[in-house]
Amino acid sequence: MGRLRIFIDRDLKTRFGPEICWTWRTILTGIGCPWEEADHMDSQCDVAYVRDPSYARNARVVIRMDPNRWSAGTTHRFQKVEERQGFPCLVLEGEDTETDVHSSSDGRFIFNKDIVFDVFWIVTGQAEKVLPRDRHGFFDITESPSYRNQVMRDALASRISAQLEKCLEGPACPEKLPRWPLGKKASVALTHDVDYPVAKRFIEPFRLWAMDGFKGFRSGLLVLAGKKTYWNFARWMELEKSYGFKSAFYFTSRKGSLVQYALGRPDPFYDVRDKRYRQLFSELSAEGFEVGLHASYHAYKNSQTLSREREILREASGQEVAGNRHHYWHLDPSDPECTLLLHEMAGFKYDTSLCHDRYLGFRRGFSWPFFPLEQKQRKELKTLQIPTAWMDDHLFGHAKANPGDWLAQLSALFAVTLHQGGCFAVDVHDYCFDEEVFPGRQKIYRWLLDRLTSSGEFWVAMPGEIADHWIKRYQTITGNSLGLTL
Repeated sequence: MGRLRIFIDRDLKTRFGPEICWTWRTILTGIGCPWEEADHMDSQCDVAYVRDPSYARNARVVIRMDPNRWSAGTTHRFQKVEERQGFPCLVLEGEDTETDVHSSSDGRFIFNKDIVFDVFWIVTGQAEKVLPRDRHGFFDITESPSYRNQVMRDALASRISAQLEKCLEGPACPEKLPRWPLGKKASVALTHDVDYPVAKRFIEPFRLWAMDGFKGFRSGLLVLAGKKTYWNFARWMELEKSYGFKSAFYFTSRKGSLVQYALGRPDPFYDVRDKRYRQLFSELSAEGFEVGLHASYHAYKNSQTLSREREILREASGQEVAGNRHHYWHLDPSDPECTLLLHEMAGFKYDTSLCHDRYLGFRRGFSWPFFPLEQKQRKELKTLQIPTAWMDDHLFGHAKANPGDWLAQLSALFAVTLHQGGCFAVDVHDYCFDEEVFPGRQKIYRWLLDRLTSSGEFWVAMPGEIADHWIKRYQTITGNSLGLTL
């Protein structure tokens, strides 16, 4: 297996080595290219990441490293995205807007803009540090440049990486490891958060009335009369199996209460150790569906809590619990990477929690699975992050934040994922199967399944399967590589 030969400016690598190497590892493993880091510039280099492009006369791709960007780090303020000859670039406050990229007559690509820093900036969530938050820690990004410039919906960081991949193509490019199996161009993971598996007759009607107003009046009465149940697991499985698909169900193993909910700890009210749930787990396991943890509202605070909740679910379900998603997407509001580190400490293989509660798209602007950088310790984490791009409530509960035709918005996200060869994780809540109580949600999910079937270009798999594939692929690539060590 051949290697891509890359040279990185030694002085800047000495100062910002972990950050620069992590960014290049994330890009190149996403692309599928093993690498070899060169000690000096020579005629065999494929990529040169240097302060002065004029010194890299032989490299096929030359990217100008900007020391000022790396030195200022998190103090930069994002201004806008500009297209430079068909290539997207971040513009930070105070930067010029001259053309930053051009290709020379001999087919070489010269980037006079630090697109590597662009990827680092987006995927590590630097823009989030200055955004306002509500009491749940949810970000309000409506007025932010990221929202206005479609950074999440365009998956800008993986878009930059995918276009860099095209620049590297040619006879001299090493053979790339395909991103997805079976010749598929992209992947989709089907998942469900299990929040309200049993409708509380004297509680749920008031929630429906508060959520839907007059529209929810009849539905609330049906629940109050005991004529509607949210126990829809068999119906979900039957629907998905009819398309040849399977999904993951994320269960909370900490039992909450109405009093705790009122006091600001909104965990679900069920107990996974009850007989009914143990029987359900047997049925899910027999049908080959995945069980994951829906970590409780305050589980982000320490790894012992996460480990204990995982062990409770593992014992109750009889399944190995490889994956996690936080209830309310509740990572540490001030330091999400701190929570991502806890996933590694608790032994999770993957997590799917990097998603905005109110906004469609890829929260970190990256459609490929990736191993996040824990910035305080400057290390790559071992728990894979699978990006969740769409939750049902984005279009139903938070329609004002995502204006426009629903199907058009989802179609656009599918197109972005397919174009980049990305992974699109879908989250539809377990209780939303009933069209009479939750109109439109099952319908749009069926549309999604039809779309996946008719396309034939997506590998539809459970997130655990996607994690196994990506981790094995990652290990193959890094095992055949030299350099870019953290």
